[in-house]
Amino acid sequence: MNASRRAAICALIVGAVLLTACGKSEPPPPPPKVEPPKPAAPTVNAELKRLAAEVYVFAFPLVLSDATRAVETAGLPPDTFRHTRTVPDATTATPNPNADFLYSQAWLDLSNGPVILSVPDTRSRYYLIAILDAWTNVAGSLGKRTTGTEKGEFAIVGPTWKGTLPGGVSEVRSPTDMTWLFARTQTNGGADIDAAAKLQNDLKLRPLKPAAKGAKPAAAPAAAVDDKTSPRDQVAAMDAATFFSRFAMLLAHNPPAADDAPMREKIAKLGIAPGKPFAPPAQDALDARSIEEGAKSALEAIATSAKNGSGGEIRNGWTFDAALGRWGTDYGKRAVSAYNGIGLNAPEDAIFMTTDVDAEGHKLDGANRYVLHFGSKTLPPADGFWSLSIYDDKGHFAANPINRYNLGGTSRLAAGADGSMDVYVQNAAPGAEKTANWLPAPTGRFSVILRIYWPKQEVVERRWVPPGLRKEKPA
Repeated sequence: MNASRRAAICALIVGAVLLTACGKSEPPPPPPKVEPPKPAAPTVNAELKRLAAEVYVFAFPLVLSDATRAVETAGLPPDTFRHTRTVPDATTATPNPNADFLYSQAWLDLSNGPVILSVPDTRSRYYLIAILDAWTNVAGSLGKRTTGTEKGEFAIVGPTWKGTLPGGVSEVRSPTDMTWLFARTQTNGGADIDAAAKLQNDLKLRPLKPAAKGAKPAAAPAAAVDDKTSPRDQVAAMDAATFFSRFAMLLAHNPPAADDAPMREKIAKLGIAPGKPFAPPAQDALDARSIEEGAKSALEAIATSAKNGSGGEIRNGWTFDAALGRWGTDYGKRAVSAYNGIGLNAPEDAIFMTTDVDAEGHKLDGANRYVLHFGSKTLPPADGFWSLSIYDDKGHFAANPINRYNLGGTSRLAAGADGSMDVYVQNAAPGAEKTANWLPAPTGRFSVILRIYWPKQEVVERRWVPPGLRKEKPA
């Protein structure tokens, strides 16, 4: 190494020593590069979950109708009426029972052709047969309002049937092959129940095309049916795959309405094809979980809305029906109503009003005495009849000394000299002169339902509102 090179190296070494001695050092190395954390993997596909929820709400009434049909027809031949021969009383467990009618119900399968319904001459007795499609819409109604009370025959036909009916048979078309006949025969209780039951027996069903000579009547489906669990609970227990599979099979004979075209597209997008096994676009666990959570969230929303009330209009303390048997494209309202109970009437056939408060807005309580006063010109406007029923805080009839659970337009009510009428709603008997107009109230909180059958137009249009129940002052 030459002298100049050695001198340069020594100078560098001396400089480093001097810098260290002065408390200075070489710049630290740059920090290692830290990669930003990767975003967590999504737990659901939000769009797919939303799609599944929408389709579930749309499909719920159809699947519930089919579950109800399966339970109510278990062990019966096809197209057969099932009659209820008694009116409810304090032993009835069904919430808000109706003591105005004897009920007759039949589920029809119109895929094999029309079914002929024969009705008897009821001799002016009020009756109503609501014809409901598989989506819980009222497709038509027969009875005193529409077809009179004379003997008649009607052909219930499905959406695609074409043909000629026998003379004297009127056509009633259902938009779905699964169709429910819900018949109500008015009764005044007591000995009148037997007369109403005889009319029930004269409701007959037969196929338009008779069976071949010598053929045996069709047997009821042999599939096992859970008749211990309510249809609603059965549907609620279904996982998404089971629910949508049942929906897909039902679509083949129970098509959506023309106005449901946008929903048809969503149904197809979810992988549902009428009459075919459910084939969702779930290629991995994420998609399957998204569909499952969408169905679950929809059911929870339906149940919550049902629990929080009907959403009906409140007038003078009375809540008017929000759901009246025709839904259009309001799928949420249709689903909530089905959850609460399928089988509503069209508004022109019946309108119900409910209250649990008095005229001042206080909760009704059996510790008080109430009067419901109708003026001579403000009685419930009905071309059929009206009735008042009273329920305890669980929605049941309450036992009372005269076994009276409702009264109304067909009761022998006492009217004032001016034609007005007072109904006494209280727990204790109001006195012999008022007993005819006494509606016994339970102890504790209670509610009252006013039912108007074949309501006049002012009721349908909400121009007539019931008076409030007024608390009587102690004598």
